Amino acid sequence: MHSPEPPLAAAPLSAAAAPSLSPGRRAWLRFKANRRGYWSLWIFLLVFGISLFAEVLSNDAPVVASYKGQLYFPMLKTYPETTFGGDFRTRTDYLDPYIRQQLSSDGNWALWPPNRYRFDTLNYFAPSPNPAPPSSVNWLGTDDRGRDILARLLYGFRLSILFGLALTVIGMILGLLAGAVQGFFGGKVDLFMQRFIEIWGSVPELYLLLILASIFEPSVWILLVILSLFGWMGLADYTRAEFLRNRELEYVTAARAMGLSPWQIIRRHVLPNSLTPAIAFLPFRMSAAIVALTSLDFLGLGVPPSTPSLGEMLSQGKSNLDAWWISLSTFGVLVASLMLLIFIGEALRDALDTRKG
Repeated sequence: MHSPEPPLAAAPLSAAAAPSLSPGRRAWLRFKANRRGYWSLWIFLLVFGISLFAEVLSNDAPVVASYKGQLYFPMLKTYPETTFGGDFRTRTDYLDPYIRQQLSSDGNWALWPPNRYRFDTLNYFAPSPNPAPPSSVNWLGTDDRGRDILARLLYGFRLSILFGLALTVIGMILGLLAGAVQGFFGGKVDLFMQRFIEIWGSVPELYLLLILASIFEPSVWILLVILSLFGWMGLADYTRAEFLRNRELEYVTAARAMGLSPWQIIRRHVLPNSLTPAIAFLPFRMSAAIVALTSLDFLGLGVPPSTPSLGEMLSQGKSNLDAWWISLSTFGVLVASLMLLIFIGEALRDALDTRKG
């Protein structure tokens, strides 16, 4: 008898038959391989997500309070002092020891935020003269006006990130549009816009800010508009170079032969293949926007003094050198934020580098 033949082993998949990864999936794996950038992204998103709930985490009003059997929501609605047994019909100061006693006696209760101060709350009951050092009342101390440092850092960090994000998005849109028009159409269009960029780039931005600061009241929106007028030119140069290179490739010629309009070719074919520099520079542009806001606030040309700002806190630290907690905490938050963005940018740049496996 012949012994049965052993079953044939499955042949290994060839390189052509093996499932291939999409370009986006390969870029994500390259980004994830950079452990420093990968964890920096998650840490940054976590801290930024926490700062979005600053009003819930740091506020001088309770989230919810129960007084004489009735529920109140002081964080959402303003109540007069007479509501909680006070003598005046003014806005309730929930830091007043009498109001605190009213909300904690006879079955009354209040749910407080972890930090009981807003960015503009003046602590009239601080145990030490202002600027007060860190204590159990103010965990990171107070500034020279009696405002809580932790609260101003939380609100100021959120403002800086949102401002940097808005300035980056506006600059990206304007830069991509200008670079696409220059690079795709070329010729006189490119020549005219290039001369305009050179002239516009030579305008002294700081002098323009000084002039407008003397005319208008400083605000975040005015500062955003002014910086957006100049923040798109760097990205436009990279986009122009990508469009000049990609517009001569075969798929663009085929699209023209099929009768597609120039804007259809730009939107469907050239732009998606020219986004690599724009995406790679996003974290670096965002960090530059945060530094710009901080620098202008430090010089007194940025947001109003009542607005929580890292630059204004650094200016206070410079004016109060003995209050080391102001400069140290603000400098730590600013440096940590910029380092996280730089690490994310380096990982994103490596992830979009197709030469890496």
